[in-house]
Amino acid sequence: METELKSLEEKVFLLLRLYQDTNSENKKLRKELADSHACCEKLNEKIHVAADRLETLLLNIPDHE
Repeated sequence: METELKSLEEKVFLLLRLYQDTNSENKKLRKELADSHACCEKLNEKIHVAADRLETLLLNIPDHE
């Protein structure tokens, strides 16, 4: 019985450690994902600004007809 309890205790401690490790990793990954989304939003805004500028330039090109 003592051996079984010791084994169970070790398994519970292992489970808790794995939970804590997984929880920490999930927090890190959530932050990385949020940072990536913010970066994508900035890049999309830059693309829209560049597209607007390009459209303005194209509209100001004189016709040679």
